[in-house]
Amino acid sequence: MKDLVEKFIATDLYPVITPELCAGRSPLIVLEETLKGGAKIVQLRAKENTKEYAPDFRKITQQYGALLIINDFVELALKYGADGVHLGLADLSIAAARRLAPALLIGASSHNLEEALTAQEAGADYVNIGPIFPTQTKNVVGQVVGVSAIKEISSQLKIPFTVMGGIKKSNINEVLAAGAGHIAMVTEITQAGDVKGITRELISAIRDWQDPVL
Repeated sequence: MKDLVEKFIATDLYPVITPELCAGRSPLIVLEETLKGGAKIVQLRAKENTKEYAPDFRKITQQYGALLIINDFVELALKYGADGVHLGLADLSIAAARRLAPALLIGASSHNLEEALTAQEAGADYVNIGPIFPTQTKNVVGQVVGVSAIKEISSQLKIPFTVMGGIKKSNINEVLAAGAGHIAMVTEITQAGDVKGITRELISAIRDWQDPVL
């Protein structure tokens, strides 16, 4: 478990792949291109067909030495040998997930400080803060937290955090300047014409903030 947490901490860009948001391409092609671009962690978010894609996602991520996180489904994360599961507020509780899967990384969504701290206290390995900007990938009307939430929430956390929601190449510097280092993105990657290229660009942008050239 400690090794997985350390591996998670060492990641930067966190692509989230939804089959319906891959611009008509196979999500397996998009997955492999993100990994060729240098991604070290990928989340499969396939509400209706996780079973269809999880085996190949596991096989391909293992080939590249990348972490695989399954969205929502603890049992499927266990069945297909994923490294972790990401839970939304309406999903299985963190405590129940930990009982079922003590060796999995458990991530949890949060939209404010209270939710983030609750997830931390419940035993999450990392929390996601978001949506930072307006996004079309989820129904989050009225829940946009803004860049200011990154500092507010992360300053109270003792565990790693990701940020997500409407983050693009054009605004990634705003979240990096606020202290984020694990950047979760969906359509900016999955709908790009050059998935490998945009992955490389985004990772480079993150690492430039982490290791500035003096």
